[in-house]
Amino acid sequence: MMSKNNNIKRNQIQFLAIDDLVPEDHLLRDIERAIDFDFIYDLVEDKYSSNLGRPSIDPVMLIKIVLIQYLYGIRSMRQTIKEIEVNVAYRWFLGLDLTQKVPHFSTFGKNYTRRFKDTDLFEQIFIKILEECFKCDYVDPTITYIDATHVKACANKNKAIKKVVKKESRFYEKDLKEEIKNDRKKHGKKPLKDKKEPDDKKINVSTSDPESGLFHKGEHKRVFAYTSQTACDKNGWILGYTVHAGNKHDSITFPDIYEKVKELGAQTIVMDAGYKTPAIARRVIKDGITPILPYKRPMTKKGFFYKKEYVYDEYYDCYICPNNQVLKYSTTNRNGYREYRSDKYVCKKCPYLDQCTKSKNHTKIVTRHIWQKYIEKCEDIRHTIGNKEIYKKRKETIERIFGNAKENHGMRYTQKIGNARMKMKVGLTFACMNLKKLAKMKKKQGLLGPLTPVFSQLSLLFNFKAISTKLSTLSLVA
Repeated sequence: MMSKNNNIKRNQIQFLAIDDLVPEDHLLRDIERAIDFDFIYDLVEDKYSSNLGRPSIDPVMLIKIVLIQYLYGIRSMRQTIKEIEVNVAYRWFLGLDLTQKVPHFSTFGKNYTRRFKDTDLFEQIFIKILEECFKCDYVDPTITYIDATHVKACANKNKAIKKVVKKESRFYEKDLKEEIKNDRKKHGKKPLKDKKEPDDKKINVSTSDPESGLFHKGEHKRVFAYTSQTACDKNGWILGYTVHAGNKHDSITFPDIYEKVKELGAQTIVMDAGYKTPAIARRVIKDGITPILPYKRPMTKKGFFYKKEYVYDEYYDCYICPNNQVLKYSTTNRNGYREYRSDKYVCKKCPYLDQCTKSKNHTKIVTRHIWQKYIEKCEDIRHTIGNKEIYKKRKETIERIFGNAKENHGMRYTQKIGNARMKMKVGLTFACMNLKKLAKMKKKQGLLGPLTPVFSQLSLLFNFKAISTKLSTLSLVA
């Protein structure tokens, strides 16, 4: 039987509290009970005058507006304000009533420029929420997963100019030079002469967002982007993050995120093949931390011997080729690689020459990094019982975080310009993800605190009768 809603109640007046309109199981209710946002007042106290100027918008409300944006993956602040205007739960979370005017969409941008720019406010918010997770014993940083993801910048790849920029020094440059010097001395070689290398290089710089970097992935994907180095524990709690231009390799940006997780007490760090370099392996192992790195396929031309088929003899410091011939030490180059050369007269008559080298003088050169022992140590760790299972959990931890952030929290691309604003976006996005998880965990364990009690039905009925009486009196007077 078809029914028709003839009694449209759009203009009906009702007396109720805004708290009654928000479902009891709403996420924002759980978040409000999970953490006390008053800590924001302490963080921004020095950004406001105590006795000058007009009263400001409540800073907690200001931050909550941005949290709503990143919590629900709303694309812009303008759209966020439109959603708040019509969403009762958002108004409840901000402490606004049904008729109160919502701040203008430019309000947060102006406050950011005048108060929060060049500060670590948003990182401090992320840290405060993470501290709450630690207090509840949810976080276990002993096994830490580190990886990076790219976020498409608000920049057209075709609007770029060539620019000369200064090269960044590698974090291991000083130690490597000292090791090369000692290694050459040990082998009776003279120290290398100082070679003045160019301090600058030419790169493509976006005219829209100069602080982003041109990111290449495969043969076709070529965009300006930012890269976010991120660390999480085995339960998926985000422990830290850093933001860099998209054209910087993972192995170059590694030290910043590494120092953060080391302070948290990481004992094992799990990384992908992009971090499998002698410098990173050496640094992690020397700090007493266990690195778990994957197998990296050798970049060998088809039809040639793999490098593993040349056996290194540590005692005599030489290599043995597949034809049982010796490759003797020759020199240590500027990049930290020892070079082992074969005897060209022996190689010329070798039946495996075509599978070994195409050199015109029939000389095979095999290189070995002076820190290669740390890579070999990583291989031993990789084959230790249980470590392969730990590495496989990357897809359940750090990879899931990236997928969730891009799919549900608007981190696939950014409309922010500049590295500072990008740090704000990444920091607040990860803060929201931790906050959402914290609220759900506390709710599951029954640890959510009570909210301010709402009016009882009796008090509402009393107020309703009082107001009805007053309205009747006014109508009689009229």
